[in-house]
Amino acid sequence: MVESLKFLPTQACFYEGNEPLQFFAIFQSFIVFKGGVSKGYKNYIAEKELSDDTYSEDGLALFRVQGSGPDNMQAIQVEPVASSLNSSYCYILHSGSSLFTWSGNLTSSESQEIVERQLDLIKPNMQSKLQKEGAESEQFWDLLGGKSEYASLKIVREAEADPHLFSCTLTKGDLKVTEVYNFSQDDLMTEDIFILDCHSDIYVWVGQQVESKTKMNALAIGQKFLERDFLHEKLSLQAPIYIVMEGSEPIYFTRFFSWDSTKSAMHGNSFQRKLAILKGDTPVLDKPKRRTPVSYTGRSAAPEKSNRSRSMSFSPDRVRVRGRSPAFNALAATFENSNARNLSTPPPMVRKIFPKSVTPDSAKLASRSAAIAALTSSFEQPPPARQFIIPRSPKLGPETSKSTPETISRQNSVEESKPKPETIQEDVKENEAEDDEGLPVHPYERLKTTSTDPAEDIDVTKRETYLSRDEFKEKFGITKDVFYKMPKWKQNKLKMALQLF
Repeated sequence: MVESLKFLPTQACFYEGNEPLQFFAIFQSFIVFKGGVSKGYKNYIAEKELSDDTYSEDGLALFRVQGSGPDNMQAIQVEPVASSLNSSYCYILHSGSSLFTWSGNLTSSESQEIVERQLDLIKPNMQSKLQKEGAESEQFWDLLGGKSEYASLKIVREAEADPHLFSCTLTKGDLKVTEVYNFSQDDLMTEDIFILDCHSDIYVWVGQQVESKTKMNALAIGQKFLERDFLHEKLSLQAPIYIVMEGSEPIYFTRFFSWDSTKSAMHGNSFQRKLAILKGDTPVLDKPKRRTPVSYTGRSAAPEKSNRSRSMSFSPDRVRVRGRSPAFNALAATFENSNARNLSTPPPMVRKIFPKSVTPDSAKLASRSAAIAALTSSFEQPPPARQFIIPRSPKLGPETSKSTPETISRQNSVEESKPKPETIQEDVKENEAEDDEGLPVHPYERLKTTSTDPAEDIDVTKRETYLSRDEFKEKFGITKDVFYKMPKWKQNKLKMALQLF
């Protein structure tokens, strides 16, 4: 299937229990039942003489519920014993006509809401009995076979470590690697295969000019890399493996580089590409249209705009802006239909003196009033002001230093006719706090990607900039100055951990 799609999609290999967040986000609501119904599974347990613990709607079953919200929630069936409980999670227990929900002492109200949503999927027509940790009923413990000790710490995936890049060659089944130090995007050669080792997962990057037979072995190369463990860092054989094709790199791969997408879409081999870059000539391939990507939170991204011409030609509906005065440009930018504009040319606009966050309505009114004021002043302005300027002499007498009333009135009329910068300045939302840089400040709970009350009018790629300095230091453990001196991939890693990416 991947070969029929010309190796464009990113492939991934996940083992049960080691699924990454972006995998769960595809399904939004994800339920894992024990056992299986296929003939292959039935034959396997018969050969191994294992007990069949396949899930039954009327049987005894215990589910651990986890996730961050309605767009990312999972129910994982675990062994129905007390040792499977954890104070950091909520659980669903059912057996026949009995249905219980159990909430650990370290869970939040959001976790308990997720339990209710999962109940609607697992047992939609039954009423559950809530059990708080430390106040369970005897019937609850009887179903689990009695009380026993259980964990309280939240189950976390192994964290990503500093990435290491390796060039790979596979000869007669023998894998040889060479580490690339201080790597950048330019180290990825289109004729070779590279592995980016992040400890908790690995990325196998495949160049466009790699042979098709070798491309088919990309997954095997990744598995051999895990087996060999060249850095002796105790890599898990069940770590997620991503197969990334040149020109189709996903954002969770490019975050480790200062990425330029045009470089991976150039013609020619590595030498020809670098020569073209030196000459300033960077021809690119026509990349096929891809599906609208899905964000980590499970929400689909905004639909792409229609694939129309990006040339500099002008249509009758598009307002021509060349050769105009600044006032006309400002007015055209304000009233022109943005959907009819050429995508490659930004609309003319009045430059903001102080970049502050505003509401759409206030920004629209402010920009229109500024444009009209600028246009009006261009028509009402009297002859150039230099006609009224009196040359300054080295010594001014008391008579010459005095200006006549007529001159003063004329100068006042000139001053009044000039557009004032304050009319261009955008209005700030009332009762909105600002930080030292003039940006609005929002609480962390409204800036998270999973927030139920998200902040409006923010740059979603720089959510952390809207935190106050104190809250930024509290969440990240460092100051903003230290944070922005870090490499881009480290910044993104910290932002992902705090659901700000």
